[in-house]
Amino acid sequence: MNPFILLILILSLIMGTLMTFTMTNWLLIWMGLEINTMAIIPLMIYKHHPRAVEASTKYFITQATASAMLLFGGTINAWLTGQWELTQTTNQTTTMFITLALALKLGLAPMHFWLPEVMQGISLSTGMILATWQKLAPLAILLQLHQMLNPHLLTILGLTSIFVGGWGGLNQTQLRKILAYSSIAHLGWMVSILHYMPNLTMLNLIIYLIMTSSMFMMLMYINSTKIESITPSGMKTQLITPIFLTSLLSLGGLPPLSGFMPKWLIIEELIKQNMMLTITIMTLATLLSLFFYLRLCYMITLTISPNLTLSTSTWQSPTPKPNMLLTTSTTMSLMLLPLTPMMFTLTL
Repeated sequence: MNPFILLILILSLIMGTLMTFTMTNWLLIWMGLEINTMAIIPLMIYKHHPRAVEASTKYFITQATASAMLLFGGTINAWLTGQWELTQTTNQTTTMFITLALALKLGLAPMHFWLPEVMQGISLSTGMILATWQKLAPLAILLQLHQMLNPHLLTILGLTSIFVGGWGGLNQTQLRKILAYSSIAHLGWMVSILHYMPNLTMLNLIIYLIMTSSMFMMLMYINSTKIESITPSGMKTQLITPIFLTSLLSLGGLPPLSGFMPKWLIIEELIKQNMMLTITIMTLATLLSLFFYLRLCYMITLTISPNLTLSTSTWQSPTPKPNMLLTTSTTMSLMLLPLTPMMFTLTL
């Protein structure tokens, strides 16, 4: 892709998200989301592969539907209140439409079907943008509306997403689809606590962005898109094996890694809200996600890759160059748990 065109697309992506962050008028918020969507579609389709074309078409149709629902909700609110301001969104019907529209944009279950298919058809770099940056704008709107949202609807969406994110990833062999279901499960934890303590949602989002970015960069580092392709990576770069292992366990939320921090605080807050049944179901459903993380750990650490005669030996392929961004993100995804009090204070 032409570097000038790529620069325009990336700046448009950033501008659309920042526009959604800063505006309080529903029309301008909708406009920022549309700029954001239009900027990422060329990044998805630039390889001109049939799967990329299919993924970008599915993404466009899904986002257009969600944007239409969001604009419809804003129009209903303007009709009832006479204002387009986000802070004046008080009608329950309006908030329900807006919540469902943003859930569709995020890929929350049961409106998640587009996310794994789209992730599978695009490159790892574009998939990292879709799984991280594209979540910021819809979640920013939900964070501003958290007091007006229906807590029961958010809890249902959260529980369903955690179940679907764990159950859907069990039988996958494509790493991009596994990370898509991982994203769905993490988003379920975020929206479950959104109404009661939005600061924890923001903290969970920060940790999720760090862990997911480091995982995608590691997959780009070893150039792997399937489970069987990560097995010989340890033979070529021995240091990547323990880093990949611990990053997967951090995604699963095991102590003493960074991924345990948001789950620990969310469980503590939901216990204070006397939601014992909800938190029990969420914790048990997370074991499903942990299972396929452990399966990946098994594949990269305890499995010896079969080396066929016709296959390229690991020493014949070029060795990746060191990446400071990868080093920083993986370090943060593993060692932030001791900083829990400070990070929690910063989100207040």
